Amino acid sequence: MMKQVVELTEIEDHIIQIKMQDRESKNTFSPDLIAGLTNAFEHIESEARYKAVVLTGYDTYFASGGTQEQLMTLSDGNSKFTDFDLYSLSLKCSIPVISAMQGHGIGGGFAMGLFADFVILSRESIYTTNFMKYGFTPGMGATYILPEKLGIVLAEEMLLTAKNYRGQELQSRGVPFPVVPREQVLDHAYGLARSLAEKPRISLITLKDHLVLKLREELPRVIEQEVLMHEKTFAQPSVKERIRSLFGK
Repeated sequence: MMKQVVELTEIEDHIIQIKMQDRESKNTFSPDLIAGLTNAFEHIESEARYKAVVLTGYDTYFASGGTQEQLMTLSDGNSKFTDFDLYSLSLKCSIPVISAMQGHGIGGGFAMGLFADFVILSRESIYTTNFMKYGFTPGMGATYILPEKLGIVLAEEMLLTAKNYRGQELQSRGVPFPVVPREQVLDHAYGLARSLAEKPRISLITLKDHLVLKLREELPRVIEQEVLMHEKTFAQPSVKERIRSLFGK
């Protein structure tokens, strides 16, 4: 039986919030979270009254990427990360999406957040693309969206080293997003959402379609390349052991 771990709340007129709160899995991409996010964005597309989406997590977690079981299945060659598409939900959404990343963004969870139209980081939280920590190359569109949003120098460093970065450090490195204390992230997001909600919906949709056209067109090619890299790098004998011993540390 599926648990309800994604909460939809109409914050005020025209603004809808998606809150990820799979506390048991710390917002890894559990089946419950995948289903909840997919259903949430489908609902948003079906409702013409919404003009802005705020995507956020709970307490100190935004999103934590793949589960250990999912990574082990990938290493066995029995699945691909494309079996479920969380990475482009925000990109495909017709109205603007704000990633209010009040908590840690880890691996695919951080990449997913960057696909939003607006990103707000927390000074205290950790952000990392930790794929190479386990010895396999990045997926979830990370090899495209990090250079696109952060610049090639910082993106290469994050992707290749798999280091952890506090939001405050990323702010000092010049990331082009607001980086505020954790308790201010949602308020900042709501202020931005209210600004969007003042505009006509059709104009928001039309302009977003124009602004993200290149990303939407190029992402499928990048995803194909990431899958091919996974076929090479997940096959290494050491990867499975790294996933067993290092996951969650």
